[in-house]
Amino acid sequence: MAILGPVLSLVFIIIVARLLLKKYHPHAVLLIAGLTMLLISLFLKNDLPPLKNPTGFSGFDLFAFIKESFSNTNAGVGLMIMAIGGFVAYIDKIGASNALVYVAMKPLKLFKKYPYIAASLVIPIGQTLFVAIPSAAGLSLLLMASLFPILVNLGVSKISAASVITGTTAFGIGPASAITASASSIIGTESVTYFVNHQLFLVIPLSISMMITYYFVNRHFDKKNGFEKSEISSTIQKVEVPLIYAIIPILPIILLILFSELLHIFPIPIKLDTTTAMIISLFIALIFEMIRTKNIKGVFDSMKVFWNGMGNIFKTVVTLIIAADIFAQGLISLGFIDGLLTLTQNVGFNATGIGIVMAVMIYLASILMGSGNASFFAFGPLVPKIAKTLGVESTIMILPMQLSASMGRTVSPVAGIIIAVSEIAGVTTLQIVKRNLIPLTVALLIMLVIHFI
Repeated sequence: MAILGPVLSLVFIIIVARLLLKKYHPHAVLLIAGLTMLLISLFLKNDLPPLKNPTGFSGFDLFAFIKESFSNTNAGVGLMIMAIGGFVAYIDKIGASNALVYVAMKPLKLFKKYPYIAASLVIPIGQTLFVAIPSAAGLSLLLMASLFPILVNLGVSKISAASVITGTTAFGIGPASAITASASSIIGTESVTYFVNHQLFLVIPLSISMMITYYFVNRHFDKKNGFEKSEISSTIQKVEVPLIYAIIPILPIILLILFSELLHIFPIPIKLDTTTAMIISLFIALIFEMIRTKNIKGVFDSMKVFWNGMGNIFKTVVTLIIAADIFAQGLISLGFIDGLLTLTQNVGFNATGIGIVMAVMIYLASILMGSGNASFFAFGPLVPKIAKTLGVESTIMILPMQLSASMGRTVSPVAGIIIAVSEIAGVTTLQIVKRNLIPLTVALLIMLVIHFI
């Protein structure tokens, strides 16, 4: 029975992949597959994920998982994504996005002839911001509000712009990152020390490799798909609002950096989360509109755009994230992670071989589950024991595992960040994943070579 669960999980992965490629409704496919795996796990007497409030009957508990996923998602990342979606809709409605594009295009005219260089430069810029704003979905959607229209108007396709924006979160690094905190805790060191002494050394060459590969990959596929710059360059609209409106789309980023734990500008610690930053920025935008239009009733009515934007994100993005979460829970309950661990421990490799296998497995697990945190949190705690058995330091194994977890999320069609960005960009998740696959796989290989060889 021990092997039956992992084998069945692989069967479900193949079935789900085929259905998604045939364009079956992804929400339904992932949700039903996840519930079915949980049901099979129940019959196999496997351990199901813990419920905060079990119903008392295991059959009903299957559906309680959905309720709990809704609750957890809507209270956390779901609310954040909806707030960002509403803000993006509102700044587009009031013309702030156009103002930002107009202002940014002035100094960026140099890149009009080299749009793919501009797109590649988003990688180090975004990665730096990711250290201060350690939310993959949050930062990506902020960049969708601010950088995406600029890149598109410079002359890259929507897919290319979306791909480099999601690529900025490929490395979960920095003291404020949850995955960094977990990794540093496992090996018994401070997050800042782990970041400065270990993460930075490895991430800098990987970021450079991604800049180069994204440049060639996006240019090649845009050309192959028949994309023409002229199709987009004419879409810059006339700015009908004061140019000061250009600051509105980047207000959330400014606020989050100013009040991040890294800067410590103010004597009294002030912590600001992404959702709160979006709401503050919305009210600043409302004040701008009141001053410009002098029509309080009209400005109040315009808030409907924000609510509608939140609703659109909920029905398309948040619900898909919840379905993907149930799918991931189903895989875990069937023993998918346990199967990978057993395979890893029985292959008979030395420390380098085990480290490479673990990193690749976490990369693949993140792709399948859509969550770097979920895959790393499952594998990470086992590292000290494995490292001790092999006679090596835990850091040697934990660093590539941690980075491969966040890299795998960037090429997962069921990851929340990919789903959210694709919805706003108006492209499919698979289109973004195809663009990300080569740069991230190359980065993974380079990481393994630098770290282990």
